[in-house]
Amino acid sequence: MTRRVMLMASSLRGGGSERQTALLLEKLDRSKLTPHLYLIERAGDLLDEIPEDVIVHSFDEASVEGGFYFPGRRLHQQSKHVLNIIREHRIDMIYDRTFHMTMIAGPACRQSQTPRVSTIVSPPEFALPLVESRFINLKRRRLSRAYRQSHSVVAVSRTAAESAEKYYGLQRDSVHVSRNPVDVEATQQRATTMQLARDATCLNFVCVGRMTAEKGHLDLLDAISTLEKNWSDSIPKIRLKLVGDGPLKESLQSHWHAISTGVHCVDFLGSQPNAAPYIQNADALILPSHFEGMPNVVLEAMALRIPVIATRSGGTVELEREQPTIAWAEPENSASLATAIQQFVLEPESAAERVESAWQMIRQYHDVDIQTRRIEELLLSSVALDDAKTVR
Repeated sequence: MTRRVMLMASSLRGGGSERQTALLLEKLDRSKLTPHLYLIERAGDLLDEIPEDVIVHSFDEASVEGGFYFPGRRLHQQSKHVLNIIREHRIDMIYDRTFHMTMIAGPACRQSQTPRVSTIVSPPEFALPLVESRFINLKRRRLSRAYRQSHSVVAVSRTAAESAEKYYGLQRDSVHVSRNPVDVEATQQRATTMQLARDATCLNFVCVGRMTAEKGHLDLLDAISTLEKNWSDSIPKIRLKLVGDGPLKESLQSHWHAISTGVHCVDFLGSQPNAAPYIQNADALILPSHFEGMPNVVLEAMALRIPVIATRSGGTVELEREQPTIAWAEPENSASLATAIQQFVLEPESAAERVESAWQMIRQYHDVDIQTRRIEELLLSSVALDDAKTVR
């Protein structure tokens, strides 16, 4: 007998968590699980990648009751909508990912007694104040309660797991690690869907990410500016492509125009539905983040055998094990980032060794089939435990 599972995401606009949700929907074993998808907003380029057999529900298409405004009303309406879907479609279990989805799913599953598996994608001590800007303490208490009532809580990295246990007051070692998978073959195929022009006179770098403060774009621009002042004519100039959009885009453009001396070039490309061709076309991917859970863009670069320059931010450090895989810089330190970029340029043989080590590491620890089966086991065990309670 197959079980009905509903995965939850805000939208499918292409962030790392959304891409992981889409990947899981594709890879779940249909002989065991019938997948549903719940969205706050039915929007995003990844909608085209959702398998046709997935039943999609969205809050923005629902009829919502009006009434007087009170703090948390929208959250209450969303949770009630989820509860109605659980009952109408006889959902057996929920997979909630990201803070907002957990806050919605928690009350709905308590009322319907539906088991949940919850995933934490970023260290909450840093991420929650950025994502949920109002009523932080109240939301923190609600999330703490919701995670305690989950059948299983998993995090995408040990860093995120330890942060969650401390921040929410959860029992030590109660949050398990389920690392983000990367579909190597699919990533390689996406990289070939678009042919891009390449500036052969430059070193081509790419940075992929939403333009918000924690992603460190300002540090990266300052690092490139530092390199302009001491660049040798014997080394090709840098061409940096920034893939992504966000609230800081205009201010970052203005900052670059103010500090650049014209030696290196920075292209602001905006949001792209498929970043893989841009990564494939680069000499290296740069990740200047202040914190991360488990950066999917780095996994994709490793799958494409592209060198990575990154800050030691949160779960990113867990992408290096026995052998060096990344050229490291310190977070929130533009001078350190400039040094890492310069060393990468001057030591190409070291970059080649790191690429090979990274390739072996993701094949061993981030295999899409192994990680998907692990999530399936957690989901099915949540229903088995629920069935056992019912029998007793």
